[in-house]
Amino acid sequence: MPNAIIVAHGQPSDPDPAEHALAAYAAEVDALCNGVAVTSATLAAPGAFEQRVSELPDDTVIYPLFMAKGWFVTSALPKRLAGRDLRILDPLGVDPDLPTLVADALQEKLHENQWNAQDTDLVLAAHGSGRSRNPSAAARAFADDLGRKLTFRSIRPGFVEEPPSIATAATGLPPKSLCLPFFACRGGHVLEDVPQELAAAEFKGQVMPVVGELPRIKRHIGFRLSRVFEGLRNS
Repeated sequence: MPNAIIVAHGQPSDPDPAEHALAAYAAEVDALCNGVAVTSATLAAPGAFEQRVSELPDDTVIYPLFMAKGWFVTSALPKRLAGRDLRILDPLGVDPDLPTLVADALQEKLHENQWNAQDTDLVLAAHGSGRSRNPSAAARAFADDLGRKLTFRSIRPGFVEEPPSIATAATGLPPKSLCLPFFACRGGHVLEDVPQELAAAEFKGQVMPVVGELPRIKRHIGFRLSRVFEGLRNS
């Protein structure tokens, strides 16, 4: 059976919980895949990625559970392969289907609340970076694409590591507002920074699951991994 490995950053200060959470995530995706064995590893857990890769064959594909095609995906990840030529797919955050999938999930939430998008504000809570423009550029590009598919009253990007902050983006919004954490996993930023920023803004809207945890996204990753190997078998 073909193999795929889902790779995420993880939590350097406390790697084990993130490693276990990603393993559970990969198990869900594995159940959604057709004929592909899906495993996982975080880059932050010492030796976990190298150990897992050493157990996998050369036709394994790597799925980066990242929201930007930045340094970790283009430099750190290939370097950690130590010369093995495994195929690295584009990360979740730059998937061309992502805006449509998220728009559908947001439309479901709007319908559940009996809200119209035109009367609703959306805070896009993202990571950003003090060193690279890639993360914020990916978030802003996603916001632009999303806005073409679903017309909110406003879409307000806010960032953990650069201005405007999430608190700034969320300040002054009415209860008819949504916050979408533009993150791949429910790590420290989502569990701590995002709630703190929203509390500082006195945000009274509703918070969506992180992008990577949306059921549509998990199904899509499973479908994408299945299609990779179907394409190889048919070529």
